[in-house]
This record gives sequence, structure tokens and C-alpha cells, in this order.
Amino acid sequence: MKMTETQFNLIKAQLKKLTSQPCFYQRKLEGIDIDQIQSQEDFETLPFTWKGDLREAYPLGLQAVPDEEIVRIHSSSGTTGTPVIIPYTRQDVEDWAEMFKRCYETAGITNLDRIQITPGYGLWTAGIGFQNGAERLGAMVIPMGPGNTDKQLRMMMDMKSTVLCATSSYALLLAEEIAKRGIGNRIHLRKGVIGSERWGEKMRNRIANELGVQLYDIYGLTEVYGPGIGISCDHACGMHVWTDYLYFEVVDPKTGKNVPDGEIGELVITTLHKQGAPLIRYRTHDLTRVIPGECPCGSPFPRIDTILGRTDDMVKVKGVNIFPSQIEELLTGIEGASSEYQFMLDHVNGKDICTLFVEANDGANRYELEIELQNAFKSKIGISVNVKPVSIGELPRSEKKSTRVFDNRY
Repeated sequence: MKMTETQFNLIKAQLKKLTSQPCFYQRKLEGIDIDQIQSQEDFETLPFTWKGDLREAYPLGLQAVPDEEIVRIHSSSGTTGTPVIIPYTRQDVEDWAEMFKRCYETAGITNLDRIQITPGYGLWTAGIGFQNGAERLGAMVIPMGPGNTDKQLRMMMDMKSTVLCATSSYALLLAEEIAKRGIGNRIHLRKGVIGSERWGEKMRNRIANELGVQLYDIYGLTEVYGPGIGISCDHACGMHVWTDYLYFEVVDPKTGKNVPDGEIGELVITTLHKQGAPLIRYRTHDLTRVIPGECPCGSPFPRIDTILGRTDDMVKVKGVNIFPSQIEELLTGIEGASSEYQFMLDHVNGKDICTLFVEANDGANRYELEIELQNAFKSKIGISVNVKPVSIGELPRSEKKSTRVFDNRY
């Protein structure tokens, strides 16, 4: 991912502006001569911004324009620690809506579609982001928000919704309810736009098959506008990202050095046009890679891989690093296992004890499934686990993000 001349000029102008006025980045970049930043390599010597910086700036320390230019704030969805407040100007809102409209268009969604939006509204960026983009596209919006599954399904049938926007967890819950109630013939969905959490191939196939839709991964984070800064296309080979609004780097999480295209690392984002709260080299904690080459869809925008995990959702057991993505990939190859699991870590009598709860498909031999999963976990991930097969639907479903790894050791 090479920085273009246009991107460099926009970043340089942003740096000059931010260091010439009292704001977060004037303090962050104190002592750095911006005039000496003459190349991509020079830019890569600038310090990273991370979420701790943003929390310390609470409530409005990130604001880089006068109060009269701020029209809205959003906040991260995290449940722990000091929240991160992101102020938006009118232009920020317009830019975000334009990027989101581009996402819908990349997914083949048009102004003839009826888009049912289930992510939450309010301080969280999700619901309003999906809505702004849909309205800019000219599509009919059905702004449900999360929960009330009975009403969701009634509106889905009566309004003949053609697009579902949801987290993967809630999309699965709706798919299971549709199958349970036998109302699939009254559902008109053709596409699903899914974001907010990573999901495995087995879960993807369940949702697509039960809803009868084509699914698209959408990417974003509150600190950088919100959802809508990238999306997969019909070819499902990574997510196209909008490099006319954002500059992307992939770095080694430990060294902070940029890695070659194709190698997995941590995604780092710099905003090119953001006014209310610009970000320079923001570490997202999301693990991905730049996908080299052109996409078969013909889009001029480059691709990153679907998010493979997060640097902060890794757990270490007996010296082995474990990511949820590894467990999801393992389950994909086990015929009797469903997509839903929980991985529990406990410390008992001086030992780490790992338990994998997994939903077993109807008709699966649970004893054989238990043995197969234990062997697969040991050979592919490198540690021994206790496996507890449970019935479909026994593990909790969520209207938001699902928690799948529970570390009870500390």
C-alpha cells in the first residue's frame, strides 16, 4: 500500500494545520518539525495514536475546530474504561454518508431496495451510519434498531425488506427464528450487510443459507467515522477501502514497522479529510493484510482482508497464543459442529483449564464430536481442552456483539 502524492499532500496539510493551533495533536507532535516530513518513509517515523490517547482526551480534547462547527458527537461502544468522544462537523457527516453510499453500491444495493437496519442508534455510530448512507443512496430505510425480534420479523415480512443490516450475532438469531417459525417463504431479503464483529466461515454459511441472501462484510470503527470505510464485493475476496478519504498501513504489532503487502499485521489508519477529530496513524488493534493485485470486480480501490482478529482479543495459555479466528477456522472443518462456541479459561489448583463449549448439529454423535474436537485442538492449536457439546440454541444469542472467549483466570 504505497502512499500517493495526493494522499501525502493531504496529510502534510493536515499536519501543518493541527500543529499550528492548540489541540490534541499540537501536544502529541510537539518537537517534530513538520517541514522535515518529505516522504512516506518520513511519515512512518511519526508516533502512533492509540485508544489510550483518545481516552485521556475525554471529553472533547480531540476537537480540532471551533464549537460552532461541531454538529454531532458519537462515542465508542466499549463498556469498560473512559469512553472516547468523537466530534463531527457537517462535512464529516457528509463524507461518512458518501463513503457508506459507496459501500451499498459496491454490494449491488440500489435505491429500489428496502433496507432494514438493526444495529443500535444513539451514541454508537452503527445505526445512524447505515441510515445516512441508505438515505444518500435514495433507498427506503426501515430504522428498527436492535431487539424486539417479533416486530423485526413482522416488519421484515410486511415491508418486504430486501436488505438486512446487522451484526453477525443478530443476523444468526433472526435466521434461526425465521427457520423455527417456518416463515422463510414470506421473507424477501436478497442481501445482508454484516459488521461490528468478526465471524467464521461456518457462521457465514449458516446465515446465508437460512436467510437465502448474499452476505457482505462492512468495516469501520467509531474513532474513524464509523462503519462504512470498507466493504466486500460480490467476489468476497477482501474488503475494498476508500483510500481517497483514508490512508491505510499494516504494521507489525510488536515493532510498529510496516509489513509488506500480503503479510498479516495491525491496521493503522490516518484520516485525510476529517475535520472534527482528525487522526494520525491510529492503531486500530485489528489484524488484517493488504491483498495485492486487482479485484475481479474491477474496482479501483485496494483491498484489505476481512478482519482476522484483534491484537487485544488474544489469550495466552501455556505459552500458546490463541485467537478466536483460530477456533472458528478449526470448527469449519468439523462436520458435526455448529458455528456457535464459547471458550472458557479457568485457573484451578495451579493449572490453566480450558473448556470449549460448542453447539452440536442435530443428529451429531456427541461423544465422537468431543473426541474429534479435542484431537483437532491439540494438533492445530497446540493445547489440550475439555470439550462440552451442547444443543443448538443452548449458547446465548446476542442482539449486539457476542462474547466468545472468557478468561476467568485473573
